[in-house]
Amino acid sequence: GAGPAGLMAGRDLARHRLKVLIVERNNYLGGGFWIGGYLMNKVTFRAPAQEVLDELRVPYEKAVEGLYVADGPHACSKLIAAACDAGVKFANLTMFDDAVLRENNRVAGAVVNWTPVSAMPREITCVDPIALECRIVVDATGHDATVCRKLEERGIMKTVGFGAMWVERSEDLVVEHTGEVHPGLVACGMAVTTVYGLPRMGPTFGAMLLSGKRAAQVTMELLEREKVA
Repeated sequence: GAGPAGLMAGRDLARHRLKVLIVERNNYLGGGFWIGGYLMNKVTFRAPAQEVLDELRVPYEKAVEGLYVADGPHACSKLIAAACDAGVKFANLTMFDDAVLRENNRVAGAVVNWTPVSAMPREITCVDPIALECRIVVDATGHDATVCRKLEERGIMKTVGFGAMWVERSEDLVVEHTGEVHPGLVACGMAVTTVYGLPRMGPTFGAMLLSGKRAAQVTMELLEREKVA
């Protein structure tokens, strides 16, 4: 998913010279980051996420103590550019179809297909998917938690579903719960709320950026542990 959490995670991982591919089902990157809340093109960030805006050189205004406002298109385009500059590659119009599983049901990649295939008449949906093998999969697919839900379909893990909106509480909990949810699978952003039953967040994006950064940290730790083992 190429929303703010996925882009942030991808940028930080690519900066460590890892090969990063972000799979995005739409023909554009950024998710809801472009438009902010209620289609107003303004996005809000709670401290300390303004430090990420400083890093990305995104201009913003202080609304009240601890809360900052920026233009969504500016912030989104800067983050996309930063991910590209770091070396992240993208597969647009590509949908997640299934997980690649190996010994002990460890996630070892993603099965993907061309997004328009899902709109074709059933009798001609013979476009076979492909498997992309990798060391770690990051589920940054928003409330859909597409990868986690696929594992749930297979009886491998459980998700709870996101709760009612509680912005302040959700922002803290999303970052706190970002991490490995199954061997080989890290969840970040709003996918975390669906996995753990956390409150939904609404039109605020600070925790999305910080959750993406946390996902990159966790992924690096997992890869280092794997190297030692």
